Amino acid sequence: MGDTPVEIKICGLTDVEAVDAAVAAGADWLGAVFFEPSPRAVTAEAAAELFDALPETVGTVGLFVDPDDALLDLVLNHVRLDLIQLHGQESPERVDAIRLEFGRPVMKAIGVADADDLARAATYAEHADRLLLDARPPAGADRPGGHARAFDWSVLTGWVSPLPWMLAGGLTPETVADAIRATGARGVDVSSGVERTRGSKDPALIARFCAAVRAAEGTERP
Repeated sequence: MGDTPVEIKICGLTDVEAVDAAVAAGADWLGAVFFEPSPRAVTAEAAAELFDALPETVGTVGLFVDPDDALLDLVLNHVRLDLIQLHGQESPERVDAIRLEFGRPVMKAIGVADADDLARAATYAEHADRLLLDARPPAGADRPGGHARAFDWSVLTGWVSPLPWMLAGGLTPETVADAIRATGARGVDVSSGVERTRGSKDPALIARFCAAVRAAEGTERP
């Protein structure tokens, strides 16, 4: 594996118990969803409470879907966000505008099913700070994201990312080690794969997920 630890992001957090579990398990990034149709959506005020006492070593991420400036302004006035994640149809130009206006690095999510999607990812090389490779939503889906499905990791064979990137889409404590070995990902992002019920995180699954990542990279934390 690589010389640096694989970054772990736990996304869609909605309660303090799960936040505490993620911090205790060694997660590097914690994410809150600011997209009302999601079962994991939280308000800016709720996210501020969740992230209020986090150690500075843990990064905070806000997930948005085609947000307007008013929403971004509202959230950033309440919540410490270290990274803005854009999960909609945002153009490279829109990514530039958000970075300039709000002074935060941006991770652009790309739905992946084939090599054409990876080519689209390359168009953000001079605009975003990071990429998130997720499964392309199923036909007719009313929300973006992988919907707990993995994409065919073999499509990444030989691919060289123009930016630091994370892997998402159907990851679980049982599959994440294989995903890391198959793709060489140096960052993994999980949401539904560590939930007890839809939208509700399970602290035990969070701990198992993080332990599986550390074991896979050979640098399991004490």
